[in-house]
Amino acid sequence: MLDKKTGEILATGRRKTASARVRLKSGTGKITINRRPFQRYFPVEDHRIVAMRPLVEAGQVDKFDARVNVIGGGPSGQAVAVSLGIARALLQVDATLRPALKAEGLLTRDPRERERKKYGQRGARKRFQYSKR
Repeated sequence: MLDKKTGEILATGRRKTASARVRLKSGTGKITINRRPFQRYFPVEDHRIVAMRPLVEAGQVDKFDARVNVIGGGPSGQAVAVSLGIARALLQVDATLRPALKAEGLLTRDPRERERKKYGQRGARKRFQYSKR
Protein backbone atom coordinates (compact mmCIF):
# COMPACT_ATOMS: atom_id res chain seq x y z
CA MET A 1 0.00 0.00 0.00
CA LEU A 2 1.26 3.50 -0.79
CA ASP A 3 1.11 6.28 1.82
CA LYS A 4 -0.02 9.32 -0.18
CA LYS A 5 1.37 11.87 2.31
CA THR A 6 4.95 10.59 2.55
CA GLY A 7 5.24 8.51 -0.63
CA GLU A 8 6.32 5.44 1.37
CA ILE A 9 5.37 1.85 0.63
CA LEU A 10 3.66 0.18 3.61
CA ALA A 11 3.82 -3.56 4.33
CA THR A 12 3.39 -5.91 7.29
CA GLY A 13 5.37 -8.98 8.31
CA ARG A 14 4.61 -11.41 11.13
CA ARG A 15 6.27 -14.37 12.83
CA LYS A 16 5.09 -16.11 16.04
CA THR A 17 3.88 -13.17 18.16
CA ALA A 18 6.11 -10.55 16.49
CA SER A 19 4.55 -8.04 14.12
CA ALA A 20 6.55 -5.61 11.96
CA ARG A 21 5.16 -2.61 10.09
CA VAL A 22 7.59 -1.60 7.34
CA ARG A 23 7.76 1.76 5.54
CA LEU A 24 10.02 1.63 2.48
CA LYS A 25 11.13 4.58 0.36
CA SER A 26 13.95 5.24 -2.06
CA GLY A 27 17.16 6.30 -0.35
CA THR A 28 20.65 5.18 0.58
CA GLY A 29 20.06 1.94 2.51
CA LYS A 30 19.48 3.38 5.99
CA ILE A 31 17.30 1.15 8.18
CA THR A 32 15.81 2.21 11.51
CA ILE A 33 13.85 -0.12 13.75
CA ASN A 34 11.74 1.38 16.55
CA ARG A 35 13.63 4.68 16.02
CA ARG A 36 16.97 2.98 16.67
CA PRO A 37 19.74 2.25 14.18
CA PHE A 38 19.62 -1.20 12.61
CA GLN A 39 23.01 -2.22 14.11
CA ARG A 40 21.92 -1.30 17.63
CA TYR A 41 18.48 -2.91 17.47
CA PHE A 42 19.88 -6.24 16.18
CA PRO A 43 23.32 -6.55 17.82
CA VAL A 44 23.55 -10.23 16.82
CA GLU A 45 24.94 -10.66 13.30
CA ASP A 46 22.62 -13.60 12.46
CA HIS A 47 19.51 -11.49 13.13
CA ARG A 48 20.83 -8.69 10.90
CA ILE A 49 21.51 -11.18 8.09
CA VAL A 50 17.97 -12.61 8.34
CA ALA A 51 16.34 -9.16 8.37
CA MET A 52 18.38 -7.89 5.38
CA ARG A 53 17.97 -11.02 3.25
CA PRO A 54 15.19 -9.73 0.93
CA LEU A 55 17.20 -6.60 0.07
CA VAL A 56 20.34 -8.66 -0.54
CA GLU A 57 18.55 -11.24 -2.73
CA ALA A 58 16.89 -8.48 -4.76
CA GLY A 59 20.13 -6.51 -5.05
CA GLN A 60 18.46 -3.40 -3.59
CA VAL A 61 20.54 -2.93 -0.41
CA ASP A 62 21.61 0.66 -1.05
CA LYS A 63 18.52 1.79 -2.99
CA PHE A 64 15.90 1.93 -0.22
CA ASP A 65 15.53 3.34 3.28
CA ALA A 66 13.32 1.41 5.68
CA ARG A 67 11.55 2.59 8.81
CA VAL A 68 10.23 -0.33 10.83
CA ASN A 69 8.02 -0.55 13.91
CA VAL A 70 8.16 -4.01 15.45
CA ILE A 71 6.32 -5.26 18.54
CA GLY A 72 6.00 -8.58 20.34
CA GLY A 73 8.04 -11.75 20.28
CA GLY A 74 11.77 -12.13 20.69
CA PRO A 75 14.71 -11.06 18.57
CA SER A 76 14.59 -14.06 16.20
CA GLY A 77 10.87 -13.75 15.52
CA GLN A 78 11.23 -10.01 15.08
CA ALA A 79 14.05 -10.45 12.57
CA VAL A 80 11.94 -12.82 10.44
CA ALA A 81 8.93 -10.48 10.73
CA VAL A 82 11.05 -7.56 9.48
CA SER A 83 12.32 -9.75 6.64
CA LEU A 84 8.80 -10.66 5.52
CA GLY A 85 7.66 -7.04 5.73
CA ILE A 86 10.59 -5.82 3.63
CA ALA A 87 10.00 -8.59 1.05
CA ARG A 88 6.33 -7.65 0.72
CA ALA A 89 7.20 -3.97 0.37
CA LEU A 90 9.77 -4.75 -2.35
CA LEU A 91 7.09 -6.63 -4.29
CA GLN A 92 4.94 -3.50 -4.34
CA VAL A 93 7.88 -1.52 -5.72
CA ASP A 94 8.86 -4.05 -8.40
CA ALA A 95 6.68 -7.10 -9.14
CA THR A 96 9.44 -8.68 -11.26
CA LEU A 97 11.31 -9.54 -8.03
CA ARG A 98 8.66 -12.13 -7.11
CA PRO A 99 10.40 -15.22 -8.62
CA ALA A 100 13.72 -14.44 -6.92
CA LEU A 101 12.12 -13.75 -3.51
CA LYS A 102 9.77 -16.73 -3.76
CA ALA A 103 12.61 -19.11 -4.68
CA GLU A 104 14.39 -18.12 -1.46
CA GLY A 105 11.18 -18.62 0.59
CA LEU A 106 11.02 -14.98 1.64
CA LEU A 107 7.34 -14.44 0.77
CA THR A 108 5.94 -17.29 2.87
CA ARG A 109 4.73 -16.52 6.37
CA ASP A 110 5.82 -19.16 8.86
CA PRO A 111 2.51 -20.36 10.39
CA ARG A 112 4.00 -22.03 13.47
CA GLU A 113 2.79 -20.59 16.76
CA ARG A 114 3.52 -21.45 20.38
CA GLU A 115 1.35 -24.23 21.76
CA ARG A 116 -0.53 -23.34 24.92
CA LYS A 117 0.30 -24.79 28.32
CA LYS A 118 -2.19 -27.47 29.45
CA TYR A 119 -3.54 -27.73 33.00
CA GLY A 120 -2.14 -30.57 35.11
CA GLN A 121 1.11 -30.41 33.10
CA ARG A 122 4.36 -28.50 33.34
CA GLY A 123 4.05 -27.13 29.80
CA ALA A 124 2.37 -27.87 26.48
CA ARG A 125 3.68 -31.47 26.34
CA LYS A 126 5.85 -32.07 29.41
CA ARG A 127 4.11 -33.77 32.33
CA PHE A 128 4.81 -33.54 36.03
CA GLN A 129 6.95 -36.42 37.31
CA TYR A 130 4.95 -39.57 38.03
CA SER A 131 5.47 -41.18 41.44
CA LYS A 132 4.17 -44.70 41.98
CA ARG A 133 4.71 -44.60 45.76
